[in-house]
Amino acid sequence: MAVNGVAVAFLGFLVLPSLIVVVISFGDSNQIVFPPKGFSFNLFRRLLAEEGWISSAWLSFRVALAASALALVLGVPAAYALSRGRFPGRRWLALFLLSPIMVPHVVIALALYVYFVELGLSNGMLRLVLAHGVATVPFVIVTANAGLRQIDPSLERVARVMGAGRFTVLRKVTLPLLKPAMVAGGLFAFLISFDEVVISLFVARAGYTTLPVKMFSSIQFEVSPVLAAISTMLTALSVAVCILAARLQPNAST
Repeated sequence: MAVNGVAVAFLGFLVLPSLIVVVISFGDSNQIVFPPKGFSFNLFRRLLAEEGWISSAWLSFRVALAASALALVLGVPAAYALSRGRFPGRRWLALFLLSPIMVPHVVIALALYVYFVELGLSNGMLRLVLAHGVATVPFVIVTANAGLRQIDPSLERVARVMGAGRFTVLRKVTLPLLKPAMVAGGLFAFLISFDEVVISLFVARAGYTTLPVKMFSSIQFEVSPVLAAISTMLTALSVAVCILAARLQPNAST
């Protein structure tokens, strides 16, 4: 019981800053005031009215959508090969593919910046999508690998014994069973890409300012209360994605 109490207290300590920001976002002041003296949606109206916020949010959405699609295309086959394949160097390959999780993002960002410059890649949107794809692929691999571990390999063997080819087994048996893990991995990749700051700061070009980068740049010169409204929207997005990902898990109801 004491352990549970400590866990709940620690969880509350972690969640409390986000709750404070949410409360501030519904205040009626033009300053960051806690507790707010009144309730209003003024900060959300300013978010919609002030120039740049919506366009940055739209850019972040497009980049996150494309990056999560790229991560799924690359991550799911990689997870399948690492889970079902038996070939020399499999563990080293897994370590390499998962390295973006372990390496500091500032190192990855600098490496990608130099790489794009050497390639002469000047398209700002493409640079962001490729960079975010590199950062989010490991999370898709981990999620898809966890999903593959829950699929009974005997189902695939039975299908092979009944005459189905390897591709048919993959298409008719494995991928349908893996769909919840794929969707969950895609959602996490979308969320991570949407929230990425460090890599975007390095690889983005002028005119391609994502929402987190704009928030970071804005807070350097002023502390606008509009940031509280944006933070509340991002928090709501994160909670919605986590709930959806949890409900997609096969054993969510057990």
